[in-house]
Amino acid sequence: MPTILSVSEAIPPFSITQDQVMEFAEELFSESFQDIKRLLPVFLNGQIEKRHFAKELDWFKKDSSLQDKNEAYLESSVALGVEAIKKCLSTPTYLNKNIPYEEIDAIFTITSTGISTPSLEARIMNLLPFSAHTKRIPIWGLGCAGGASGLSRAYEYCLAFPKSKVLVLSIELCSLTFQRNDRSKSNLVGTSLFADGVAAVVVCGEESNFQAYQKLQALPKIIGTKSTLMKESLDVMGWEMKNEGLHVVFSRDIPTIVENWLEPNVQSFLQEQNVTIKDVSHFIAHPGGKKVLDAYEKALGLSKGMTEIPLQVLKEYGNMSSATILYVLNRFMKHATLGDLGLAVALGPGFSSEMLLMRWE
Repeated sequence: MPTILSVSEAIPPFSITQDQVMEFAEELFSESFQDIKRLLPVFLNGQIEKRHFAKELDWFKKDSSLQDKNEAYLESSVALGVEAIKKCLSTPTYLNKNIPYEEIDAIFTITSTGISTPSLEARIMNLLPFSAHTKRIPIWGLGCAGGASGLSRAYEYCLAFPKSKVLVLSIELCSLTFQRNDRSKSNLVGTSLFADGVAAVVVCGEESNFQAYQKLQALPKIIGTKSTLMKESLDVMGWEMKNEGLHVVFSRDIPTIVENWLEPNVQSFLQEQNVTIKDVSHFIAHPGGKKVLDAYEKALGLSKGMTEIPLQVLKEYGNMSSATILYVLNRFMKHATLGDLGLAVALGPGFSSEMLLMRWE
């Protein structure tokens, strides 16, 4: 089975506390919402303490064109993507020696927060010594499910090509999609949640000689995946493209959908793998928000401790769309032990879910 060998994070330069963002939102949205004081607790209820942005807070106080935002996206994405890849191929946390760039056979680039053609990994390959024959698989539009989907597609690639080592690179700069003239409640909720983050993961096939680089005694092997689309749910989550750029679509029904739809979806997946939720040691969840984590607990009967690490990532980094679950995975990688089972779950536009089952071996 394909193995996750290394994970890294590249953290954007500007750390912003939730109190600072709340003050910014109060000033901005007070013109549109007379009851803005009543709405501001949404910034506190999510339990986010700080986030990281590609630009300082003052940058968002001015009108920016779609061109301005996308140019900022390209500049920051390439710089942070380079940083994440360098760390992933050299981190002493997971590796006893550096992985050569030429041993990476494919790069899966996951993003939903900007537009780039040539795609981001092509720009990055001009700065790092990858082989010119490295396969490029850019994946756009999966939103919060993208990190888990990238791992699933890398798993399938390594099943087909067991001698391969591949990179999953998630780059999400959600802050750069901010619309200061959109005074909708969806935008207010989005402003309270979303953040910027970049992460990279190396996934290796069975015959890739990954053991030569392995430092940890036990690594997660991906033993199964499942993708599910809920039909007739296009309006639950996503982007609406307007003249100014991407406007967030964010339904208030998401926690209810998680409770009612996810449980049978998870149970059927685990049954296919001949395990139960009680066999799972680690719940590697994309923390879309505190209410979403609460819905996971209620729907699946999880103990509070099962969502502790996802909640901690949410507190420290906010919702970084597809990159968030890779930050969560990074923390589980550091303390999981031989034989542990991990269930990774992420939800995204479509409305959809992506699940992976892992065993530490």
